[in-house]
Amino acid sequence: MLNSIPTLVSNLIPAAQYVRMSDDGQQYSIDNQESAIQAYAARHGFLIVRTYADAGKSGVLLKHRAGLQGLLHDVTSNKVPYRVILVYDVSLLAIFQ
Repeated sequence: MLNSIPTLVSNLIPAAQYVRMSDDGQQYSIDNQESAIQAYAARHGFLIVRTYADAGKSGVLLKHRAGLQGLLHDVTSNKVPYRVILVYDVSLLAIFQ
């Protein structure tokens, strides 16, 4: 049975996750978002290999979101170890410039 573990992992689709919370008053903490994304990933055949996070950052300007900047940089460099990006809520990606 142990020999099947590498096969199971290799069949999973590598994924990144992006989580963000601008303040403690938000309903979904970063930990809750990560837990929900991990549960989704496990059910749908994804393996989280990279996390980008912006804790306590305003979502209004990209310059204040190092996690999202890193994600965008990595994706545009075409040198990422993942094939998909998972987010708890797509509105977390919104920016206003």
